[in-house]
Amino acid sequence: MDQPTHHPRPTTSPAVTTLADPLVNRGTAFSRRERQELGIDGLLPPAVESLDEQVARAYEAFHGYDKPLNRHIYLRQLQDTNEVLFYRLVTEHLEELLPVVYTPTVGEACQKFSEIYRRPRGLFLTWEDRHRFREILRNRPHRDHEVDVIVVTDGQRILGLGDQGVGGMGIPIGKLSLYTAIGGIHPARTLPILLDVGTDNETLLGNPRYLGRRARRLTGAEYDEMIEAFVSAVEAELPGTLLQWEDFATAHAHPILARYRDRLLTFNDDIQGTAAVTLGALSTAANVAGTPLPEQRVVILGAGSAAIGVADMIRTAMIGEGLSQDEATARFWILDVDGLLVSSRSELTPQQRVFARDDSEVADWDGTGLAEVVRRVEPTALIGLSTAHGAFTEEIVRQMASTCERPVVFPLSNPTSHSEAEPADLTRWTDGRALIATGSPFPPLTVDGHEVPVAQSNNVYVFPAMGLAVTASRATRVTDRMLVAAAQAVARCAVRAADGDDGPVPLLPPLAGMRESAREIALAAALAAVEDGVAPQATEEELRGAVARAQWTPLYED
Repeated sequence: MDQPTHHPRPTTSPAVTTLADPLVNRGTAFSRRERQELGIDGLLPPAVESLDEQVARAYEAFHGYDKPLNRHIYLRQLQDTNEVLFYRLVTEHLEELLPVVYTPTVGEACQKFSEIYRRPRGLFLTWEDRHRFREILRNRPHRDHEVDVIVVTDGQRILGLGDQGVGGMGIPIGKLSLYTAIGGIHPARTLPILLDVGTDNETLLGNPRYLGRRARRLTGAEYDEMIEAFVSAVEAELPGTLLQWEDFATAHAHPILARYRDRLLTFNDDIQGTAAVTLGALSTAANVAGTPLPEQRVVILGAGSAAIGVADMIRTAMIGEGLSQDEATARFWILDVDGLLVSSRSELTPQQRVFARDDSEVADWDGTGLAEVVRRVEPTALIGLSTAHGAFTEEIVRQMASTCERPVVFPLSNPTSHSEAEPADLTRWTDGRALIATGSPFPPLTVDGHEVPVAQSNNVYVFPAMGLAVTASRATRVTDRMLVAAAQAVARCAVRAADGDDGPVPLLPPLAGMRESAREIALAAALAAVEDGVAPQATEEELRGAVARAQWTPLYED
């Protein structure tokens, strides 16, 4: 006779809970006394390590993996095991680990999300649960803490990789890791969210391992209803939380931002964060080139939400430096896949139409492609946000350099495989005169005998500082003035970092000192929040102290 199978009822001891909670677990750093008091003696190897020793061991383990994706998986597992150790490791080796924690490696992690999934992190919200969003928000881990920052995506436009469905969750997780590592937002007070509205990616729909909602994407009124249900739930359950929209398609990004930016504390990093960092790098480049920002002639390849956001913010800064709105708008020429934006094109969005040139300007041109625009306009700045690899050809760049002594060339599309040009090529084609910033990491260049790091126009220069700014200042909105102030602070930090250095001025601050730079950038944004009346009155000294107190440091607390 078969014996009955007994399945033990799962129980969780306090010891297991302690070791399973990455915000509590210290692993081998628990002292012998702590192990006895917590009932975890015998559950760990006997050695007791300091945090520094743990970091050294974790760093060696990280280098035991050759492929970037495997290194990413290792770091994510470490984050899910011991957050203090994870963040201490990342902050000590930020420049080396940033491309693994976030771009470009996070792109591959999103593509393979269902295959490499290990442990839950964040919240997944679906159409079917739209009437229960507030209840689900209460299921968040560490609900005894308030939430300072939410990063949310619907997975439709992940980096330059397109629709990744539920795999898009890798972006909010990675982004919030940097809010903490650089901005110092306490990890318990961050919340990644994926709005699973389906996917139109045929590969994912046909993948038996796909972990997301196996349905076509919501559109129209249903999509808008889900977004409204989500925002309403956040307003009711987590008022005062900074809500950052991430990697939404252009068709949704601008309308969502316009609908909600005056209703709650929110911003879109692809539109506003990218714009602020680009403005910071361009401001530095303008100073180096000796061409003031209001005199720049800016050609932008790409007309999506990020590109229009960049144009909007640079224009705002130009107006702040004395140009009228019309004068500032006239400094831009923006192209998409069909060429220059001109007023006769009926398909332009309202945001694109602002920058459309009059058709009479191009009546005698030989087309409206990039090569012709560069030849006719003689730009001082060429910015790429097109995801069109190699679009900045040798012919185009040499043409630009023939009419501009210090051409500013920013191929900002990422990942690396989508970059409009390689920095080494840009340097060669301009005889070392180009001022370059890229969207993805590239190796250093040699210019006039100096090894020059390639400035990576990474949003990490702004969004962690913005989180720190609104947390410290208790701001209720994110304003354009705050973002421009942050961009200008980025430029100041870059110049300060070059003081006493005989080499070329870096266009952006060194990543290795970003926690310190984040405090200065946050202070500038916080002061602007007070000036705009969206934060309580405070002096610069008071805000500086508030910023310092708000920045969490990865240490084991006594």
